Amino acid sequence: MQHAIKTVEDLRWLMAHTGGFRSGYVTDLQMSKRRLFDEESGRDVLADTTVSMTIRYQLRGMVRVAKLVMNGVTDFSIFEQEGSDSSALSVIQAECNDGRLRFWFDPQGELYAVCEDAHLEEIATPILTEQVLPELARWTFQGHSGEAPTIAWFLMELEDAGVPCSWAISKKRRANGMSSRWEGDLTPAGDGQSPRGNAVRVLVYGAQDGEGFGVVLRALGTPDRQVSRVLTILADRIAQRYAGSCLVGTTIIPGREWESWRSRGDARA
Repeated sequence: MQHAIKTVEDLRWLMAHTGGFRSGYVTDLQMSKRRLFDEESGRDVLADTTVSMTIRYQLRGMVRVAKLVMNGVTDFSIFEQEGSDSSALSVIQAECNDGRLRFWFDPQGELYAVCEDAHLEEIATPILTEQVLPELARWTFQGHSGEAPTIAWFLMELEDAGVPCSWAISKKRRANGMSSRWEGDLTPAGDGQSPRGNAVRVLVYGAQDGEGFGVVLRALGTPDRQVSRVLTILADRIAQRYAGSCLVGTTIIPGREWESWRSRGDARA
């Protein structure tokens, strides 16, 4: 889900949609400055400042990771001050005045940002209960539109990749039942190498705001090369087939950039 924020109406939507990020916390904060060369003075001059915040919070039975990008920042004070931790949020405040947006991130009004406009990108997933087996990896995809992939699609893609799997519907729902469409386990078939219980759990759920869908892939059990391969293949195929965004931890990656992002991570490892 993506939304541009420029007007008072946009701010009202933001506050209603997020609940003011109540009881959320900031997981990442970045600032970038763009400079241009001024021929008259012969010096680089500041052209634009952008501040982006990643916020994790819960609302209406969903865990949400939101990236709020503030463009054309002219005034800000959002860094930790005097060694205090400013990552925890209560409820943010916002206003639009003279064509500029102002955000306050603490009740005292000491942590703030003034900008020309903002952009919100968010991925929401159902709240998942604790697993009996350890969760080794998680990958989430938020499709912007269209129908979600079917169980048959998952099985055919894995067969095509040379990693056939068996499928079993979960006997007990592990997610919020209001948004969950179906959930089950994919287990590599016939290799005899995966320990009992190791699998990729697949959850498909409806989007929180109408159009689109979500998919959560989780590798469960003990470290297992085949199960890891199943998760990677499915992540690649989903990102190739559907328009949307991926989530790893609290990092949101545009689907079209997923493979290059993963390749950079593999190179670092």
